[in-house]
Amino acid sequence: MKILFVSHSYPPIWGGVESQNFNLAENLKKVAEVKVIANGRGKKYLPFFLPITLVRMLYLMPKFDACLLGNGVLAPWGAIAKIFHPRKKYFCVVHGLDITFANKKGFLSRIYKSINIPALKKLDKLLMVGNTTIEEAVKAGIKREHCVFIPNGINPDEFSEKHSREEMSEVLETDINEKKVIFRLGRFVPHKGTSWFLKNVMPKLPENVILAAAGGRVGKRTAGDKDDFEVCEKIIKEKNLNSRTYLFPNIAEEKKKILLGTADLVISPNIKVPGTMEGFGINAIESTACGRVVIASALEGLKDAIIDGENGFLVESGNADAWIQKINEILSLSNKARDEFGEKAKKYTIEHFSWDKIAERYLDVMKTA
Repeated sequence: MKILFVSHSYPPIWGGVESQNFNLAENLKKVAEVKVIANGRGKKYLPFFLPITLVRMLYLMPKFDACLLGNGVLAPWGAIAKIFHPRKKYFCVVHGLDITFANKKGFLSRIYKSINIPALKKLDKLLMVGNTTIEEAVKAGIKREHCVFIPNGINPDEFSEKHSREEMSEVLETDINEKKVIFRLGRFVPHKGTSWFLKNVMPKLPENVILAAAGGRVGKRTAGDKDDFEVCEKIIKEKNLNSRTYLFPNIAEEKKKILLGTADLVISPNIKVPGTMEGFGINAIESTACGRVVIASALEGLKDAIIDGENGFLVESGNADAWIQKINEILSLSNKARDEFGEKAKKYTIEHFSWDKIAERYLDVMKTA
């Protein structure tokens, strides 16, 4: 099958969508003929990328069987291309924000709601990264049968490195002997729950528990989720958590892998925030691929990534007491017991979320649509 893959967010800029689009494209290349048109220069380049890409799509589509769009931002381009090349198939990967952005306040959100949502309805199939995303799409007027759930994936080889506690000490620049380290990986935005965790859970955990939180920050003028980093800093100061908390905005990849490979526990304490959602818990399954024990909120796309008791544990979102109890329970286990569960979680994740298998599922949908 010949597929034209178009992405407005692509490496060398890295983020959740960029990583997902890159890995999907690379693994589709193993099972199909794929040409990629992508923007790897960030959002500032979009005013140039978008019009040029539409022209390229219209010119190239006669040579391809299908067009796969990397997210909902490009849906109007797919709808336009379908007018000129109606015999071709058009698909779109849909993340949570691709739907919920239409519910936000502001001029851009109103435009998105009036143009992008109708455009999504015109495509042949929408490949949703989470079941909650499907529910939100149905609320937006998209037919349920128009949606197919396919989770995000991981490349197991990326998480095969072994790291030591000594390396973790170097990253944190502190002695972690006799300490328990919790790691939170995810952007510093409200719905990721880092500020909520700092305020409601961290102060009530034992003094020997350290939290390291890493992830990207959101620019002040960027559409979408708000930056939450300064809120986190304020809470740390108010709760006297300076000696027990380490924040890493835009962490280097190598340091991220060290923390993922050595933390005693990884958390995804997401909370419900109107107008946004977790489409899929990619950071959670990356953690399980490293053999970590993961606790995640039983919320939105995290429920598609973490299967309670199989590759992690789910806890009620926003229930501080439940979080404290579960964290203490996991940290009280022996290192051997945590490692054994971590290996079990790793095997489950590789079996169900490897990118090669996910790419096959995408191809099956595009062939049969």
